[in-house]
Order: sequence, then C-alpha cells, then structure tokens
Amino acid sequence: MSSDLTLIAPSRILKAREEWSPINEAPIIGKDVLELLSSSMYVNVLSVYREYIQNSADSIDIAKESALLSKSGGRVHLSVETQRRVVRIRDNGVGLRRKDFVERLVAFGASKKRGSRARGFRGVGRLAGLAYCQELIFRAKAVEDTHISELRWDCRKLKTLIRSEQYFDNLEKLVRDVVTARTFIDGTMPAHFFEVELVNIVRHGNDLLMDSVAIQKYLEQIGPVPFAPEFSYGTKIEAALKSQVNLGNVQITINDDERPLYRPYRDEFEARKGVGDHFQRLQPVSIQGSDSAVAAVGWILHHGYLGAFPKTSSIKGLRLRSGNMQIGEAELLDEIFPEPRFNSWVVGEVHILDDRILPNGRRDHFEQNVHFRNVLTQLSPIARELGHLCRDSSIRRNWIRQFEQGVSFIKDRQTILRQGAITKARRAKLNDQIVDRAAYLEQIAKSSALDARTRAGFQKRLMHLNAKFRIANLSKSEHEDLKRFRGGRRRLVQKLVDVVYDIVPNPAAAKILADKILRRL
Repeated sequence: MSSDLTLIAPSRILKAREEWSPINEAPIIGKDVLELLSSSMYVNVLSVYREYIQNSADSIDIAKESALLSKSGGRVHLSVETQRRVVRIRDNGVGLRRKDFVERLVAFGASKKRGSRARGFRGVGRLAGLAYCQELIFRAKAVEDTHISELRWDCRKLKTLIRSEQYFDNLEKLVRDVVTARTFIDGTMPAHFFEVELVNIVRHGNDLLMDSVAIQKYLEQIGPVPFAPEFSYGTKIEAALKSQVNLGNVQITINDDERPLYRPYRDEFEARKGVGDHFQRLQPVSIQGSDSAVAAVGWILHHGYLGAFPKTSSIKGLRLRSGNMQIGEAELLDEIFPEPRFNSWVVGEVHILDDRILPNGRRDHFEQNVHFRNVLTQLSPIARELGHLCRDSSIRRNWIRQFEQGVSFIKDRQTILRQGAITKARRAKLNDQIVDRAAYLEQIAKSSALDARTRAGFQKRLMHLNAKFRIANLSKSEHEDLKRFRGGRRRLVQKLVDVVYDIVPNPAAAKILADKILRRL
C-alpha cells in the first residue's frame, strides 16, 4: 500500500546539510529598530532617569577602581529647569575618551560592559531619552583629554524620518542623518565627567519627567543611594550586606538642594492613613544557589503589620535589587505570597548576587531561568511566614475592632436606659442586648489571638463597664420631664420616644432629639 508520507533516509539528510552555505546578502537593519529600542522599551516614563543614573553609577565605580575618586566620592547632579523644559544629568565618573566617544554612543546593543559586574550591559539604555525630548545631547571628558566631546540627536527629525513612508534607508543611514558631533574646550567644566541633556522635554501624562518631587521619590527607591543618617537600621543593614554586595552608593542631588537623596526608610512611618508604626526587628535573608554559592542576600524589617501600606508608599513590598538598583516595582514578588495582597504589608529587599540571574532589557523583571526560579523557590517559605504574621495581625486587629465596637454599643444603650423615657418593653430589650454583648466581649478578652497586655486591658475595661450592676440600676431610672405625665399620656410619650429611637440610626442623635421632644411637651 503506497503513501504520500515517506521517510527520508538519514544519509540524504546529512548530504542536504553538507550543501548548506553561509548567506552572501548583508542583513538589512531597518529604521524601526531604533523606535523599538527607545519609545517601546519602557512603561514608566521615569525609567529614563533610572537608565542614566545606572550608567553614571557604573562610570563612578570605574573611577573609584582607578583611584580617580574616593570610595565616597561618587556624585550625580540633576538639574530640572521647568520653564525651559530641560533636564541635565551630570556625573563625576571616568567620562569617555575623545577617541572612543562617537563610536561608543552610536553603537547599538554593543556594550563593552557585558560579562562584567556593571549594572548596564546591553548598550541601549542611553537611547531612553530619544522618545521624550526634541533634542538629546551627550557630553563627556576623560581626564587625559583636553577637549570636551559632544554628540547631539535631533529627535524631532528622527521621529519624522521613522514615520515617513518615503524614507526607506536603514538604521546606519538614519543615524548619520540625525546625529552630529563636535569637540570644544571649556575650562569651567570638570576634569572628568559625563553629562546627558534632554532639551524641550515632551509632556507625557502628568508631566512626571519635569516633576522634581516625583523624580526624587522615584530615585530614592530605585537608585544606589545610601540610607538616611537618622534611619537607625541603615548601618546594621549595610554591615550585613557589605561583605557580599557592592552597594556603590552615589550622592545624588537635584537642583539647588545640597542634601543628597537617601533611601525612603525611616524608623517611624505611616502604616495606614492616619496610623503610625515603627520598625521593631531586622531579619537577615540569605539564599543559596544550585552550586551552594550564595545567590542572593537581603533583609526584612518587622513592624506592627497594621495593614497594607498606602498605594503611594515608597517602602512597601519585598523588593528585588541587582547592582544595588531596584528591578521592577514593589509588586514584583506578589506571586510568592500565599495572598498577593500581603506583600504590600511587608518591608524588605533582596539583592541578587548570582551573575546568571540577569535583569531583562526593560529592567522591570528578571530573565526567567532555573537560577532565578531557585531564588523564588527559597523565598517562598519566607513569604509564607510573613503572610502568617499579616494574617495573625489581621485577626488580632479584627478582635480589637469588634471589642471597641461592642463597648460603644453598650455605652449607647446605657445612655438610653439612663434617660429613662422609653417603654418597659424597649428597656427589657436593651437590657438583654447589653447582657449578650457584654458576654461576647468577655470571650474576646480571653482570645489567644491577643497578647497578654491587650487581654488584661480589655478585662479592666469590662470591669469598669460593670454591665450587670448598671442594668439593675438604670432600668429603674425615669426621665424627670416624663414624671409630669400620668397614665395613658405617659405611655403615649414613651411610645413616641421609642419611635424616635427606631427612625434615627445614631443613638446619640436620637437621645438629643428625644430630650428636645420631652422638654417641648
């Protein structure tokens, strides 16, 4: 029986492979690649600052290694000129030598940092600004050069050519059409530096790129900046990390504020709106890699776990860092918690050390591989334990809330009884409600979910309420104005007061209205 599906002999496959040959045609790299590498790379517009700060930090590290800077001498200054819509970012790193300047800045995905401990290594981060301004300027000077090198991208022309259906040239031709360079001498500039200038920044959304406060808050979270001097746990954290993590702290300043940026952590903080809390204990974290080497280290700061931090909080979440730069947002590790929402109750950071675990191109996550999954697997039990702390705290706070509500419930009804203007039937009903609620509060005061101090406090407050004693006496009291009525008229007034308590939901407001009615009658 014949078939159209026939097996090909292995010998024929091998012979076909021997006939393959390299292609002769040069690959065409189209102009749209540049748009993909700039405007399509980032979701958060503030990421442009992260890319340039990251490059500055790498340059500063090299300057420290070559003794151009002291260990604490790395500086980056941001100048945000709102009126002119210009931002300038300058660092005091090694800069770029004149002979390498143009070649390095027009190379795409050809960074010489790959394989090193540098934070950026894909050679595309410098392009981040192309999508957000009308002109992007780079300036640099190495210590051995006399001239400053400058390169300018005409971003308006770039966008026009990319969108033009008549312009078909490839990437190389496009770059030649929109990029210019020069050298010059300026004795007022530092001996070595690198500077990025974004001119006529385009308005995006809430115009965050020109918002100095938003920029500061963003960089305080993601940048390699030190802990604040007033943060008492800062020195302890750095002491625990310094043997394995190159913190590479950089002093970043914005505009005329001479105080450098610090990480957002402080000893006391707002846990929820209007509710303060403080850190109580530091827990070190260490994650072993598959080869028994340390893959990650970090820390967790325990506190009262009084609920989820506000959405705008700069400290919430167990966060990941690489090269002391934050990767992704605060929600990155939600998936490892038994309930994702509990990550927003937690404060902590994990620094990735395994060089096989790399941030992705957008730096909003890590490349997914077995080494990264190993870190997540070992972090999961820690996240579960944190989830238990959050759950226990939630239960405890619920008991406390119910106790406070129960106390208010009893006091409101005692006030009504004390007024003495309701019917006997309603008095009996209120008596029963108070007795039932007091018994429930006694159960709460004995709950093992509460600490001994809270239980003792609740017991003391229950003694002060002394519900049964008050009920026995309050039920006999009678409103003074009610004594003026006799027989059926008194019962009618009492029923009227009952109606007031029925239709006015707030007992305190109902009592005030009832008092007014009794005085008027």
